[in-house]
Amino acid sequence: MSTSGRVLVYGATGHTGRFVVDELLRRGLTPVLAGRSAERLAAVPPRHAGLERHAAPVDDPGMLRRAVAGVDAVVNGAGPFLDTAGPLARAAVDAGAHYLDVTAEQPVVKELYRALDAPARAAGVAVVPAMAFYGGLADLQVTAALAGDTRADEVEVAIGLDRWWPTEGTRVTGARNTAVREVIRDGALAPLTAPAPTGTWSYPEPFGDQPVVQLPFSEVVTIHRHLDVGDLRSFLNTSALDDLRDTATPAPSAVDEHGRSAQRFVVDVVVRRGPDARRLSVAGRDIYAVTAPIVAEGVVRLLDGRHFGPGALAPGQAFDAADVLTSLARAGALEVDGLRSVTV
Repeated sequence: MSTSGRVLVYGATGHTGRFVVDELLRRGLTPVLAGRSAERLAAVPPRHAGLERHAAPVDDPGMLRRAVAGVDAVVNGAGPFLDTAGPLARAAVDAGAHYLDVTAEQPVVKELYRALDAPARAAGVAVVPAMAFYGGLADLQVTAALAGDTRADEVEVAIGLDRWWPTEGTRVTGARNTAVREVIRDGALAPLTAPAPTGTWSYPEPFGDQPVVQLPFSEVVTIHRHLDVGDLRSFLNTSALDDLRDTATPAPSAVDEHGRSAQRFVVDVVVRRGPDARRLSVAGRDIYAVTAPIVAEGVVRLLDGRHFGPGALAPGQAFDAADVLTSLARAGALEVDGLRSVTV
């Protein structure tokens, strides 16, 4: 395995991609910028102007092979991942590079697990989709809450956003991703009931009690990949969903020197096994910006050997989940409310 520190960032000129490039630079790695558009790559921010760049459409295998040649890892930040994940992950594995992405799309994660587990093991690399705010964060929390165990009777994940200012990529991905969402029911992946169930969730302050709707993301598939969970339900507060559905809601705008928006979030997980219930909450700012340290943490651990081997893996399966969360909290990316028992 090469140890050059070169990491290809596909979608490097996108909203999340720019955060990822900055975070990799901060960690002493060498980002290689890539994407579908040569025009957009030519217009990178001045701070990225000296970095190597490759235009490589996902429908051109030759250009993808040239782009990934000689890199240690590939980070895919370009949605819709239904279009980009398969070709790019295959190119990475064929080149002997680790692959990570930030997808919230359930079908993408399922297909990467199905198609690339054996090839990744043979190549000695890891394929880790959904290493991001959506998907990976909840997976890490649930894994950490289980503290080495792999079985739970019931898991609930509740995401709370004070606002959702969606990027153009989020809107395009939502329109492209029309698959029926899945939950875990009786230990198996099963379609979400229609209409989606609603309720109220008591988030940690300052969010408090809020109306929620079941809206599962890629965490369902990642958790099912490596944990034995009887039932899993994922919720989002309805006010955030209203923002997303409103075409007049603006894109995120920077309010600090790091380019982050003012958005606040909380991800609350409750894991139940028999009479025992454990709760672990994380909070922070800007769901797009926080994805950068999450996926960069994965990159660093894959390159320095702090991971659990090759294959197509869930975040909590690839890495020491509690240690990842601790590292992110220490770096100021997350605020972690320690594990505690709750009344069932």
